[in-house]
Amino acid sequence: MDIDDVKARAGPREFSPSDDLPLEYREAATRMLEFHANSEVMGGYLDKEFTRMAPSLDRKLACTAKCQDEIGHAQLLYRAAETLGVKTREEMLADLTNGDGKFLNCFHYPVDSWYEAPMIDFFVDGAAMRRQATLKDTSWEPYAHAMDKVCFEEGFHVKHGEDILRELMTSSKANQERTQEVFEDWWPRMLQFFGPTNDESTHNDFAQQVGLKTVSNDELRNSFLNMYMPKAEKYGLEIPESPRIFERDDGTMAVREDDLDWDEFWTIAKNDFEGSHEQIGSRRRRQEAVEWVRESMTDWETAGADSPQAAD
Repeated sequence: MDIDDVKARAGPREFSPSDDLPLEYREAATRMLEFHANSEVMGGYLDKEFTRMAPSLDRKLACTAKCQDEIGHAQLLYRAAETLGVKTREEMLADLTNGDGKFLNCFHYPVDSWYEAPMIDFFVDGAAMRRQATLKDTSWEPYAHAMDKVCFEEGFHVKHGEDILRELMTSSKANQERTQEVFEDWWPRMLQFFGPTNDESTHNDFAQQVGLKTVSNDELRNSFLNMYMPKAEKYGLEIPESPRIFERDDGTMAVREDDLDWDEFWTIAKNDFEGSHEQIGSRRRRQEAVEWVRESMTDWETAGADSPQAAD
């Protein structure tokens, strides 16, 4: 099958590991899946921080469960990527550890307060749900199957984040003011979550032509905006003046994308942001801290394979 055949056949869950797909498709699908899996891992690191900050045992348990879910999602996605035959799970994790792996912009920013929990668990995960729901119809079948489970669990994450936001915004005035301050910091980052504008995206057109993506970055951004602006206002948050929001002819809202800090976004995309170094360094230190466990397991498996029982 050549790439023109792929474009002609592209549709929901159209291709599977049994198909003889061109390298161009397999590399594009691997890049998407690896990026997604890396983002789940790095998102889990933020949830780990929220577990420590959580003000009650129930919140700590919920944050711990969410962290476990995110790492589980990553494992599903790495395995789905492996079926394309381009990179192994170990290679993808190694790239993430050494700073070559890419991941979503919002997970490059370290968190330092509980007020940021709803920004990640409600708004960012809500943005993720907008994107992931469309990936149930991606053309790479293993990716779509993984999304069935991921979207089910992400729905609970969003509800958890919304409950934290409700709790903060119906409590003391100090809590409300601090939540508003944090929201103003995170609002532009949320809108950049979906990636660069369509005309600046390197991979968007091809990904849509071969069915890996079904909705463009700009469409996803505006869909999120129209769903989550009312939710933010419902809980008493004020939408920041920048980036500017305007009403389109069809009555829906859209963002003035030129108001967003794209220089910072592209610095993040290259893993050159100050926060990127901190987050990737944290990942590297944890990888090194448990290296002895992997070595012990490898030694045990090797010893087992060489034992008389294994020979029998």
